Amino acid sequence: MINNNITYIQTSIGLIPSDWELKKLKELGDFISGNGFPIDEQGGNTGIPFYKVSDMNLVRNENKMTVSNNYVSDEQIKKMKIKPITRDAIIFAKVGAAIYLERKRIAKNFVIDNNMMAFVPFKYSLFLKYYFDFLKLSKYAQTGALPAYNASDLKSIKIRVPNDFEQQKIASILLTWDNAIDINKNILSDLEIIKKGMTINVLSGKIRFKTFLKDNKISQRNGYTIPDDWEIKKLSSVLEQIKKPVKPEKDTLYKQLGIRSHTKGIFYKESVTGQSLGNKSVFAIEPDCFILNIVFAWEHAIAKTSVAELDMIVSHRFPMYKPLASKLDLDYLLFFFKSNKGKDLLGLASPGGAGRNKTLGQKEFLKLKIPIPPIKEQKAIALFLETYDSEIKLHQQKLQALRLQKKGLMQQLLTGKVRVKTNN
Repeated sequence: MINNNITYIQTSIGLIPSDWELKKLKELGDFISGNGFPIDEQGGNTGIPFYKVSDMNLVRNENKMTVSNNYVSDEQIKKMKIKPITRDAIIFAKVGAAIYLERKRIAKNFVIDNNMMAFVPFKYSLFLKYYFDFLKLSKYAQTGALPAYNASDLKSIKIRVPNDFEQQKIASILLTWDNAIDINKNILSDLEIIKKGMTINVLSGKIRFKTFLKDNKISQRNGYTIPDDWEIKKLSSVLEQIKKPVKPEKDTLYKQLGIRSHTKGIFYKESVTGQSLGNKSVFAIEPDCFILNIVFAWEHAIAKTSVAELDMIVSHRFPMYKPLASKLDLDYLLFFFKSNKGKDLLGLASPGGAGRNKTLGQKEFLKLKIPIPPIKEQKAIALFLETYDSEIKLHQQKLQALRLQKKGLMQQLLTGKVRVKTNN
């Protein structure tokens, strides 16, 4: 239940509920800096677990700590007069913005390296862990190429503190959202694993729909193990390159298109004037084409065009190919090149070193050979894989919504703008 009958008092960090306190972090817990250990003292499988920054394994919107494979002996701990961390802690890197909000103990006793720091509350408080996340520590960091944290600066940070019971209620609400986020992340991960397996099987004909199943004899041809009734064809025999040159007019605005790597799809660039394009060769977008970035094709910079891009242009680095309708389905082609096998082929057609030196050769691309089922089976395969994509997209949207909801709740609950009832 929510209670909005609140009175506030003005403090140095803004308004807080009149029955809350303003406290410095040093009043609520200890800051413990990590220690450096000689390499020869690390390893083995006995002693005290030793965590490094690399063990935090943090990425955007994640909160993970990997299981440490490093241990420091009890003798070394005694020799260096180090006290292991024995209570629940908030662990973060001294440089950078990585924070591990420990909701589950990573170890009964552990030590951390000298690039890390831990805040150990005097008493267990999930509320404080959420508040650390809410604080956005980077704004308290010393300036530099990367934010760096100093314990003496952090100790003086003031935070809003409700009574213990209200802290528990707030933490319980936010934990409910975290649990829902974790469930959706697990579902999303499972779906992606299933889709990956299904993609391999249906694109190789190991799994076929009954409608198209004949004798299902499988043989190896041209590096593929596929059904005997499937063909293997060069792309040049099933694709037509589309080129619609555009002569830019000086005062006209032109929308440009780009392609993200790792099959992340199309994005739109800012409009530019024809004058800024100068003599650059540009081409009009044709819908329903396979399009790729020749500079990063090896990195899976591929997509398909649609009517949404009709008024856009691309440079010569974004060639477009239209499948011959009776021979090749566009979505089947896209799913094939999204697969690991497809990525390998794009790499073969992109000779050179790395990065911008690995440019796709368009002649080499058209020489590539791919397995091609009958056109109706191609469409069925594409439709089948699209159902997984739709389900994955749905859970991605749900995950994003849950994260936004949690962010909004933290803003309201941790500042006291919205109160939870603490009486029955």
